[in-house]
Amino acid sequence: MENKKISDAELEIMKIIWDGSPPMLFAQITDALAKSGKNWQKNTLITLLSRLMEKGYLKANKHGRKNEYIPLITEQEFQSVQTRNFVDRIYKGDVSGLVTQLVNSEMLTESEYAELKKILEMK
Repeated sequence: MENKKISDAELEIMKIIWDGSPPMLFAQITDALAKSGKNWQKNTLITLLSRLMEKGYLKANKHGRKNEYIPLITEQEFQSVQTRNFVDRIYKGDVSGLVTQLVNSEMLTESEYAELKKILEMK
């Protein structure tokens, strides 16, 4: 997928759709946002959903007067693209630099370190 920037608000909507059971109706998205403490105006949400469709992250199928929103990219695909962009931008494409930073700055818990070690040994 082409890398199109996504705002924090747009990402929040995508997470709701990924975590729900797509396709999702507008009302379901609104309810999920309200449960997370976000009471966005209807027009704000419509605008954000439209932007996500323009960027190729979502599509909408009309069912009568209602739209069903369907993700066009999985959360894992999105994370993969974003991780690659991050590594390219911050570490000049050097993945080992990222891993070294995580280990040396003690950002990993003991269990995360053990899991990373296990993954690396399997590859």
